[in-house]
Amino acid sequence: MENVSGSLLQIEGLSLSHSSVLPVFCCFLLSYVLMMLVNLGNCVVILRDRSLHQPMYLLLCNLCLNDIIGGTHIIPRLLSDLLRAPEERLISYSACATQAFVTQMFGTTSHTVLMIMAFDRYVAICNPLHYSTIMSGRMIVKLIASAWGVAFVMVGILIGLSLRLSRCRSLVTNPYCDNASLFKLSCESTLINNVYGLLYTALLLSASIGSILLTYVKITLVCLRGHSSSLNRRALQTCSTHLLVYLLLLLSGALVIILHRFPQYTEQRKLAAILFFMVPGIVNPIIYGVQCRDIRCAWVRLWVPSPRGK
Repeated sequence: MENVSGSLLQIEGLSLSHSSVLPVFCCFLLSYVLMMLVNLGNCVVILRDRSLHQPMYLLLCNLCLNDIIGGTHIIPRLLSDLLRAPEERLISYSACATQAFVTQMFGTTSHTVLMIMAFDRYVAICNPLHYSTIMSGRMIVKLIASAWGVAFVMVGILIGLSLRLSRCRSLVTNPYCDNASLFKLSCESTLINNVYGLLYTALLLSASIGSILLTYVKITLVCLRGHSSSLNRRALQTCSTHLLVYLLLLLSGALVIILHRFPQYTEQRKLAAILFFMVPGIVNPIIYGVQCRDIRCAWVRLWVPSPRGK
């Protein structure tokens, strides 16, 4: 078929009635504003408060930064498309490829950062006497660079395999561009894409679930063997927060994957794909803000400065 590499692509978007466009737009807009406020707020309080310059909070800052990048690259474009007629929802191929890259980076980096946060909790609880030595500033820089670097390489290969394909279609059957949207534009064989995609997903999920499961088993054993109620209480508080955030990420991603298997639920799948960015981006910083006393206190100091001289 004719290669359409020079043409614009049309984004299918959500199928909404005329009366529901404005309420959905307002809902998404308010959600985006809330997501930006809580994530930027957490980043500000962590970076300006020297008492929060600890590995756990610096890693949380990276998680918030990932939510900001992912949400900002997807949601504003989605909001503008809601106000356009379907035939006017156009995007260049290069912009679509960039959006697909950011989409995949968001999900992959969320997993890699949460894996490192689990390792940090393991060292803090299971080896507290050597925590400052193991989780030194140099080690934190290496771990953060690894989290973003591994995601960049894995996603770069994934998107590169899709970009090599010629195209015979111009309709993106999704509210935004992702890797599946790219290779579905081609009429060529996507066997290599499917094989690498399965390996990519299997490796990411097995490493993510396996490492976090192993970490929590070891933390549980240490707490059961120990006799310190304060240690057990601190472990329960920090680990429950991290585990809740991780489970939310897994459930959000699993919902999108499951709905892909049922074509009759196309609109539900599109909504789930949007919520994959919105829900964790809003809930994660709130969970940490509510559960972590140090962050709550930093928020209070940010808005209610202490009197001079005290």
